[in-house]
Amino acid sequence: MSAQPQAIHYLTPQEYLEIERRAEYKSEYFDGEMFAMAGASRAHNQITTNVVGELHPQLKKRPCYVYANDLRVKVSATGLYTYPDIVAFCGPARFDDNQKDTLLNPTVIIEVLSDSTEAYDRGKKFQHYRTLESLQEYVLISQQECRVEHYVRQPGNQWTLTEIHDLAEVIQLSSIQCQLALADIYDKVVD
Repeated sequence: MSAQPQAIHYLTPQEYLEIERRAEYKSEYFDGEMFAMAGASRAHNQITTNVVGELHPQLKKRPCYVYANDLRVKVSATGLYTYPDIVAFCGPARFDDNQKDTLLNPTVIIEVLSDSTEAYDRGKKFQHYRTLESLQEYVLISQQECRVEHYVRQPGNQWTLTEIHDLAEVIQLSSIQCQLALADIYDKVVD
């Protein structure tokens, strides 16, 4: 007796959101499928905490916001639903629906690289992110070494890259009028 192949059930975005909003863990969604997200290392968490801790006071008393880990972003042009490590924006937030848990207009996205996500964050995920008209800056932070890559949107949807390796250097996030010193990004990060 041979087993009959099982039909794959692809989820609609609405089905994904219904499941995701009740789930105990986070999953990304693309092209009808959900992908469970792995936990983060101690270094990853420390870097995320450091960056949010530096940005938050710079954004106070301005119509600007910074969120870590749990604010879902929808890339409308491609259908990707994802959870960037850090998102920041100024001005009114645009959300996917009345739940106000899926942001449509991030200005800055920051991802902390890990071995399992680095190729995706640099490649396909950044390809999705580049279709976000609101996105002006994309930052990749290594947790393995002192290295930050800062992409800035230019006219004509071109992107320039600046790589920074020195703890004495500072990244200017011009789109939200903030700065991040590498010494602060990597403070208390244990090897």
